[in-house]
Amino acid sequence: MTAREPKSTVRLISKSSEPFKDRAQAGQLLAVELSNLRGQNAVILGIPRGGIIVARELARLLEADLDIVLSRKLGTPGQSELAMGALAEDGKVFLNQEVVQTLRITPQEIEIEKARQMEEIRRRYQIIRNVLPRTPIEGRTVIVTDDGVATGATMQAALWTTRQERPRKLIAAIPVASGDALERLSEDADEIICLRQPPFFYAVGQFYLVFRQVEDAELLQVLEEESRRRKTRSVPERSRTGGE
Repeated sequence: MTAREPKSTVRLISKSSEPFKDRAQAGQLLAVELSNLRGQNAVILGIPRGGIIVARELARLLEADLDIVLSRKLGTPGQSELAMGALAEDGKVFLNQEVVQTLRITPQEIEIEKARQMEEIRRRYQIIRNVLPRTPIEGRTVIVTDDGVATGATMQAALWTTRQERPRKLIAAIPVASGDALERLSEDADEIICLRQPPFFYAVGQFYLVFRQVEDAELLQVLEEESRRRKTRSVPERSRTGGE
């Protein structure tokens, strides 16, 4: 399977190194740039775990559905940050044949990495899908987001996996990214929105004043809030107003 798509439009807002206050502010600023999608039945997919905080703000301000993307990148042997493919939450494998062939990666090596990443997907699936069922995305505008992108491998895996579900349009929304990462991702989304591409990039955390670890408990709380929001929204209007 070839994961690559035609080269995308990259909209870079700034080359500033100014840090964000926190992940919530980053999501709010991204929502400003994507305000044309407000109320358009979009889906926001956050990459766990930090990306879910950015995604929550995007979903709230764009009046969109919120979910997470459970895909995992398949790292190459000895170069874990270089993705040779991606693994979806249903177990489907998507390989970048160019990387596999160039590095002469064997089927056995692929299976070992697949098994390792599938174990983590199963762990997360058990705690997440009991709270929020998977959101249908076929034919919809889908925005994949994270709190930042250093190498691009994790975002790349998320985009590859999401593409297989046939969204109408696939957008990568990134608060801050390295130049190398944006170049890597330029063929994996229909559009990329990046708020800041600083000249010197060491780690995502350097661009946040508050960059605490997001634990599973907080992730589940966000998804529980989304589940309640959907149930409230699905209640017929006359039931909410007390009509007959």
